Amino acid sequence: MAPDTAGNGDSEPLPLAQPGIPDLAAHALAALDTLGLERFDLYGSHTGASIAMEIAIAHPARVRRLVIDGMGLYSGDLQSEVLDRDAREIAPDAEATHLMKVWHFCRDQFLFWPYYNRTAEGRLPGGLPPDDALHDFSVELPKALRSYHLRYRAAFRHPKRDRLPQIAVPTLVCASPSDMLFACFRDVAALAPGAATAELPPWHTPGFAPGTARILHDFLTREAP
Repeated sequence: MAPDTAGNGDSEPLPLAQPGIPDLAAHALAALDTLGLERFDLYGSHTGASIAMEIAIAHPARVRRLVIDGMGLYSGDLQSEVLDRDAREIAPDAEATHLMKVWHFCRDQFLFWPYYNRTAEGRLPGGLPPDDALHDFSVELPKALRSYHLRYRAAFRHPKRDRLPQIAVPTLVCASPSDMLFACFRDVAALAPGAATAELPPWHTPGFAPGTARILHDFLTREAP
């Protein structure tokens, strides 16, 4: 089971004009409570990493281990820029131009960082995933077209530099060099007290899934210090 973040995929958005990461974390924890899970490991990637981190900070007795896979650190001009340009609203229209906007938004995240910086300086080292994978990635966004941007904005606003040092559970910080947030990998790890680190295999290669599974399994089954 993999519940959607509130306002994404098939889930309803929270009844808030500007939800924050703590709101999304409380919603995710409510799902865990409904499942009857008292103590658990948490894995989160990108926005999910911030959500998982907040659950771990608020409820350290319930989180056995935490995995942060790809987390961005935003401040100053970059934070203002991505809030203004990255997390934009996309409205449906009769000519279906919104579908092309969705496709390019999803596609260009693999090519540039930020995705709208379509220049040589903004080019990411990897390439596009297989067409089927890009299709599967892209069709999820239209389900939540009216609320997806709120999750992005919550992540961009979240004060991660202040929150990471408050983690008090065993933590693994990892990222793939294919990830657009890989440049933040070492800085994130340095802010998380005592965090273990691991570089994941490149995306869309045969070794990605088994290599990542092995790294996560080793961390989650490691004896406690």
